[in-house]
Amino acid sequence: MLEFLFEIGLFLVKVVILVGGVLAIVAGVAAAGGKGKGEAKGQIKVRNLADEYKNNQRTLEETILESDELKKKRKQEKKDAKAKKKAKTEDDHEIKSRVYVLDFHGDIRASAVSRLREEVTAVLGQARTEDEVVVRLESSGGMVHTYGLASSQLQRFRDQSIPLTIAVDKVAASGGYMMACLADKLIAAPFAILGSVGVMAQIPNINRLLKKHDVDIELHTAGEYKRTLTVMGENTEKGREKFIEDLEKTHELFKDFVVRARPNVDVEQISTGEIWYGTQAIGKQLIDELKTSDAYLTDCFAREQDVYHISWTEKKTLPQKFGLAAQHAVGGSLNSLWEKLVSSRFPG
Repeated sequence: MLEFLFEIGLFLVKVVILVGGVLAIVAGVAAAGGKGKGEAKGQIKVRNLADEYKNNQRTLEETILESDELKKKRKQEKKDAKAKKKAKTEDDHEIKSRVYVLDFHGDIRASAVSRLREEVTAVLGQARTEDEVVVRLESSGGMVHTYGLASSQLQRFRDQSIPLTIAVDKVAASGGYMMACLADKLIAAPFAILGSVGVMAQIPNINRLLKKHDVDIELHTAGEYKRTLTVMGENTEKGREKFIEDLEKTHELFKDFVVRARPNVDVEQISTGEIWYGTQAIGKQLIDELKTSDAYLTDCFAREQDVYHISWTEKKTLPQKFGLAAQHAVGGSLNSLWEKLVSSRFPG
């Protein structure tokens, strides 16, 4: 029995290696095919969310209402629309406000900033001060410089006096909160995670392992602090102190940023690196209101505002599509394996 299981296991390993090799070749061909063709061009896509909402409501009504009840409702709708149109005078030049909805899903590198900058530029070309921008933000943070750039993109709305609402349904922590705190109105779901106003860095060091195997590492720098801590070299107390000093400086910059964006926040209380759920965050003035993005947009629909979803999509060449498919296949396999490992360690 054990021999049979061993054979099955060996067969599965061979299959995984074979599939991995094929995917690697496909990815390599795709990457090679994409070279020299320049960057893939993209375009802005616009969806009218208000119309989609109305259509969904009408579909639901037509499904669940009785025929007589539906006719009565449609008749009343026409009557209300006619009355509303009649109420408007020739001197009534009320400007109908628009709501522009953007999505930002941040990874550790804030790689979505490349799309965000295109979306912000497009919206700023049309937005008026009576309009509003709603950003549905989800990020647990990442690199300082990339999230600094992402925050600068949102700052562009404030610079142009365009009202900015940021909605956090799941998480906006660390660099994610750096972006979120720029909102004129910051809303979050009750169990959304916010805060983590802190800075973290960790570096493995294998110098003792290398010495044990008689491996020497030479590191030459010009400038006393060109390199403070290293992975393979022998770290010094002086280098360690400088590294910590740089972390503290970055933390101070983060705190100053939050204070400027949300002056009512007790920055010393919330800059410990802790996180808070929405119901706790509102008491610390990290957010302005407990509400999901869906509830907020539904209110916009109820006010009959024009609501547009704006997204930037890149056109990919055929080789790039093959490469992306290969990446997804490998990534999906790894995620599946990770989920199995986690579920085995944390059952239920």
